[in-house]
Amino acid sequence: MPKIAAPTLIAHRELRRQQLMGAALELAMAEGASAITVAAVAAKAGLARSSVYEYFESSADLVADLVLEELDYYTDRLATAIKDVTDPFDQIAAWIEEGLRYVADGRHMLVKSLNTIDAPDYRKEEIAVGHRKMLAPLRKALIETGVPDPMAAAAFLQSVTDAASVRIDAGNEAELEIQSATKFALAGLRALD
Repeated sequence: MPKIAAPTLIAHRELRRQQLMGAALELAMAEGASAITVAAVAAKAGLARSSVYEYFESSADLVADLVLEELDYYTDRLATAIKDVTDPFDQIAAWIEEGLRYVADGRHMLVKSLNTIDAPDYRKEEIAVGHRKMLAPLRKALIETGVPDPMAAAAFLQSVTDAASVRIDAGNEAELEIQSATKFALAGLRALD
């Protein structure tokens, strides 16, 4: 019987899965998502290639899990930023600020890299559900502001945050970009009333 590295077989399997996910994450952060191959992940984790297939059907399946974990991380981060905020405009401001801080800390580069890998079809819906879950509080806040077309407002906000993200990535001072984008976005939202 193989030796297990945890008190139970279930705990051992989760430990191994996390070990493989950690190895894939390190590869993605250092070299980009294209570096995530079954062989590279196995080598990084110090396991046999066959071990990877016990947990993931392919490297694309493993990347899909990384995307889902990152979506959960980002969703939690955004939810924490707005959890005690009651005014919908203030919620939107907190949302924008936290989203752009995510860009400023460089973690969004992982998502950009992971999005270059095509997820298996059966995983795409899981990712879409995770994305909708992440956006739900923003949609709710937009509706509560009373803007006539919340979908258009969301598109405008996306454009503002995309522009600020590009400026932050280009080396502009992050906090200044965050504050400017937030002010601009809120003024635009209020003008839609």
